[in-house]
Amino acid sequence: MRDKNEIDNKPRERRTKTAAEALQSLMRLCSRAEKSSGDALRLMRTWGVPEGERQGVLDRLVAQRFIDDRRYAEAYVREKSQLSGWGARKIAMQLRQKGINGSIISAVLATLDGDDMRQRLKMRLERKLRTVKATTEYDLRGKLLRHALSAGYDYDLAVEVIDEVVSR
Repeated sequence: MRDKNEIDNKPRERRTKTAAEALQSLMRLCSRAEKSSGDALRLMRTWGVPEGERQGVLDRLVAQRFIDDRRYAEAYVREKSQLSGWGARKIAMQLRQKGINGSIISAVLATLDGDDMRQRLKMRLERKLRTVKATTEYDLRGKLLRHALSAGYDYDLAVEVIDEVVSR
């Protein structure tokens, strides 16, 4: 009988997929949830699909509208701004990492409502204000500013909203 450690330490064999198998798998995945072209390329790379065949698979997925980077970006912006409370900078950075074209990112971010973003930031900072421990107002403002910037909000907007929240 083999030792348990011997079984656990054995590297798992990776099964590579052909372009046709990758196409079927990606069609199934994309029908369940939005995927970007960058996601598809990354998955094909991990599946071991030959590099020369990846673009052909991606082109078929785009042609059949399984993948649409603009549709993906719109859904991503809606989710991250409304549900996660992220600012435009953080959303844009994440979309760039997912391989979305800069012109698509700009167009989709232009649809964000500035007043809505301001209100979300204000609610976020009011919530943070209840839990932050600061000895001076300067320290408090610094912590709130770092929190707002890490959530992806612009510096100028963050300072304005912090002034509103702290002065009450």
